[in-house]
Amino acid sequence: MAARSLPPLNALRAFEAFGRRGRMTLAADELCVTHGAISRQIRQLEDHLGVALTEGPRNNLALTEAGATLAQALSQALDQIEAALPRPAGSGDGTLVVSCLPTFAMKWLIPRLPGFVAAHPDIQARIVESNGPFDFRADGVDLAIRMRLPDAPPSADADVTPFLKHYVGPVAAPELAARLRDVASLADLPRLHTRTFLESWAEWESAAGLEVPPTAVNREFDHYFYMLEAAAAGLGVALSPFAFAENDLASGRLVAPLGMIPGQAQVCALTPKGKATRAARRFRDWLVAEGAATPAPPGSQQLVDHDGAKPLTLSAAAL
Repeated sequence: MAARSLPPLNALRAFEAFGRRGRMTLAADELCVTHGAISRQIRQLEDHLGVALTEGPRNNLALTEAGATLAQALSQALDQIEAALPRPAGSGDGTLVVSCLPTFAMKWLIPRLPGFVAAHPDIQARIVESNGPFDFRADGVDLAIRMRLPDAPPSADADVTPFLKHYVGPVAAPELAARLRDVASLADLPRLHTRTFLESWAEWESAAGLEVPPTAVNREFDHYFYMLEAAAAGLGVALSPFAFAENDLASGRLVAPLGMIPGQAQVCALTPKGKATRAARRFRDWLVAEGAATPAPPGSQQLVDHDGAKPLTLSAAAL
């Protein structure tokens, strides 16, 4: 049998990771090499084939038509190889346990989940509720979704992939929102809080560079989704991440009359360091794509000033 005529396998692997992840840095993180190493491997592959696989500026490379065709074929081939690898009994790769913030799962993740199921019918995803610390092995978690600050120390046991920008602002039922003309009018309306994050209003004030006057009525709820239902019922004004209120804002159940500001944290996918399963990698890549397709909220980075006439544009330092 004639020897196979293949390019260097490391170059093929680097190119497949770039094609699947869409960014050199993400491909480098996945393969535990430098950005420059991925770039060199792709150039080596292009030289070997005599075909351009990428195009555009170096900081925003995209696949050419030939590159997209090759990347798709490589992903399918590597999936088949990975599926054929022998595994210990009980370690099937068709199952996926995702540990997720409960309100994020309810309001953002699960409404989008049919798209993942349709694209990956062989992967059985199970969403488990969790707000706190977790252990991949002890808790049987394949991927976790958490909020993290960009300058948080690197995780010793997890690869961290940000996939969604975080925005936050006051939301209320339309009837109540009609009375919310500016920040000062917050004093005239009941204010809602969640016990899982009682400091949210103070943090929002600090980020926006505002001083919100106190209100006579404060109502607390155990969870964000309880608080948001209370807001939709007209019980007061809630401070909510856009991801939690996106569908209610789109349907008109809730209104964000003062706009929303970017928060410091990011929504991130965490997988075991260097040991993510194929199912977890597919889910992580899907999360990145869904996050990129999620629009910023209307009126982001603006708040209505006290005179009700002009918006406050927040400085970078306040974000």
